[in-house]
Amino acid sequence: MNKRSRLKFLATFGLLAGAVGLMSACSEKKQSFSAIDVTGADYARDFSLTDHNGQTRTIRDFSGKVVVLFFGYTQCPDVCPTSMAELAEVKKLLGKDGDRLQGLFITVDPQRDTPEVLKAYMTNFDPSFLALYTTPDKLAALAKDYKVYFKKVDGQTPTSYTMDHSAGSYVYDTQGKLRLYTRYGTGAAPLLADIKLLLQAS
Repeated sequence: MNKRSRLKFLATFGLLAGAVGLMSACSEKKQSFSAIDVTGADYARDFSLTDHNGQTRTIRDFSGKVVVLFFGYTQCPDVCPTSMAELAEVKKLLGKDGDRLQGLFITVDPQRDTPEVLKAYMTNFDPSFLALYTTPDKLAALAKDYKVYFKKVDGQTPTSYTMDHSAGSYVYDTQGKLRLYTRYGTGAAPLLADIKLLLQAS
């Protein structure tokens, strides 16, 4: 092999090696989410709660769907309705894949949030969304497992209190595995993109 042929061979080999390396790097690239990736977390794995129709629910009931779970209460003036409205918007933007999204709302105010109140509240956003509740003592244990904060703030009357509470949402993939934590105020578009990634991976 003469010098010119040898240089041509080395140049070609270099290009091939670079292309293979680039392809390998691309194939190993992790999914890039807008929300906080909590895949593999040892908390918030499951629950056993009653929905507003009186049916006991666990995360396994929603196999095949991406689940977005939010803690709040129906008399919340801003954070809760905004979060649920954004989730309803995301479902509409998913089009035919909207049926593969399940919204869940866990009340931190079971004293006032009766099943009837919860059902009416969910209907305001999307009739397929479910509100879940439990007893006050079990709610405290659940909040601890989910690393969720809530506290009753007294009002002028015994029934006019408000609830301070965490404002983010947990997102589970179609296998019921916790994957993401999305902060309040992120908006519908980033959540939509993240849910599409999880649906595509299923």
